Amino acid sequence: MSLLVKARRGAQHLVHITPASAGWKHVGFDAWRLAAGDSLQIDVAPDREACLVVLRGAIDLDAGSLQRANFGGRASVFDPRSPHALYAPPHTRVRVRARDDVELALASAPATGRYPARVIEPATMACSTRGSGTNERTICDVLPQTEQAESLLVVEVRTPAAHSSSYPPHKHDVDDPPNETQLEEVYYHRIDPPQGFALQRVYTDARDLDETMAAHDHDVVLVPRGYHPVVMPHGYNGYYLNVMAGPRREWRMRNDPAHEWMLHSAQTTDRP
Repeated sequence: MSLLVKARRGAQHLVHITPASAGWKHVGFDAWRLAAGDSLQIDVAPDREACLVVLRGAIDLDAGSLQRANFGGRASVFDPRSPHALYAPPHTRVRVRARDDVELALASAPATGRYPARVIEPATMACSTRGSGTNERTICDVLPQTEQAESLLVVEVRTPAAHSSSYPPHKHDVDDPPNETQLEEVYYHRIDPPQGFALQRVYTDARDLDETMAAHDHDVVLVPRGYHPVVMPHGYNGYYLNVMAGPRREWRMRNDPAHEWMLHSAQTTDRP
């Protein structure tokens, strides 16, 4: 099975990934593109939690006891602004009406209903710059492990043209805390300008998995295991939304030992 999931660019429902279609146990992912006035209803399954991220545009939102008008407003995922998001527990019915051109992403993972629905405001999201030189990129923690959820971890990353990201290569496919935790992961790629592409490799130490892909605008790369660096070609800026989940809601990763030397030479701690 290819790890590259091509978007249905002419459709409203751009991407639909389930644990069954991905061949794993935890992460689900969807993305939609709505025109002004379009409506969408999302019913969160009884055994899953969800995080709805307003990638661009503004919506009117109804999620049970939570209602928000003009929720969102970012013009593009490449704007240096944090998104608006919603955490939704099992059994939540989410209704959305687009106020303008809108792009939405929905991350989902197993849950029992431990936490109530809540909005996640941009001001609460920690943003940072990681790496240095051509390995520099910006991070926005939409739903990190320090915030309440049962399984989900959600983060945005913007990578400038001709820069690398999720680099040096790292992995999180072994349940061995505190050294490493097992997390499935998706990368939802956006490209600026949109005719470009990102290069992503997914590989293991044994090379029993070793796949290199050109991800175009709105495509998804699945990372069931192994290292998974990203490189942006000259002239094209990259964005990706990461969704992770696994048996333990804790992000601990291991760098590829062959490439870890560059962290020491740069005297910096690098992460995805």
